Amino acid sequence: MKLLSYSLRGVPSWGALVNGRVVDLQAASRGRIPTLRSALAQLSLDDIEALASAHPATIALNDIAWLPVIPDAAKIFCIGLNYDEHRIEANRDKTAQPTVFLRLAASQAGHDEPLLLPPESERFDYEGEIAVIIGRGGRRIPQEDAWEHIAGYAPYNDGSIRDWQSHTSQWTPGKNFPATGSFGPCMVTRGEIADGQELTLTTRLNGEVMQQATTAQLIFSIPSLINYLSTFIPLEPGDVIVTGTPGGVGFKRSPPVFMRVGDTVEVEVSSVGTLVNRVAAETPLQHKA
Repeated sequence: MKLLSYSLRGVPSWGALVNGRVVDLQAASRGRIPTLRSALAQLSLDDIEALASAHPATIALNDIAWLPVIPDAAKIFCIGLNYDEHRIEANRDKTAQPTVFLRLAASQAGHDEPLLLPPESERFDYEGEIAVIIGRGGRRIPQEDAWEHIAGYAPYNDGSIRDWQSHTSQWTPGKNFPATGSFGPCMVTRGEIADGQELTLTTRLNGEVMQQATTAQLIFSIPSLINYLSTFIPLEPGDVIVTGTPGGVGFKRSPPVFMRVGDTVEVEVSSVGTLVNRVAAETPLQHKA
């Protein structure tokens, strides 16, 4: 099952993708379940699938604007330096525990929506990653039980404003400019992918492969990340874990490669889907306070 968040004529909703069309599951629930995040909190994946099966797919993809898979995520955990190739190119030592930082929901765009290059930066970098969406919450989740807490998977671009990321040892500013990351197009539910199945991650910039790796190369596995994160804070349905980017990022290339206005960046995850965004300049009227 593929689940998505979207807006139709400016009204946000969520649904299931069936044969290239969308089942409006907000309407199917008579408005009682307004978002995908609330659906994961209230229903099992089997219940969501039954709801989708009972209603027709009436909405054409051309009519929607894609939203981030979980537009209102309470917590977006990003894992840094989780592939050795990237750790080595970044000249960082191995650590006994994962490197964790947070993104805010407002820093994300949906599939087929523009990534925004802010006027304060000339160093906008791609970071293809695999996102894990939590379906069942918990605290101190044992690794052997971790798969049971996963709702699904989606491609993620943890886009980085490198000039601001390097201001200090803390990465928050460079990771949270509006619409500099992207998340989508859909969440593929856990039942479609075997627990521990090796997934291939590929990032392309203007058609050229820039990054490629598999989940077998993760330093900290998905179950170990769920265990670690749930130890210091309870995980909740709809929380997102962005599992790390492989080697090949733009700022470590010689010469460096940064995303420019008009570029197209794709993040493909095997068995999950391909996230596509074009880069646009942030205008003074966008995200005005």
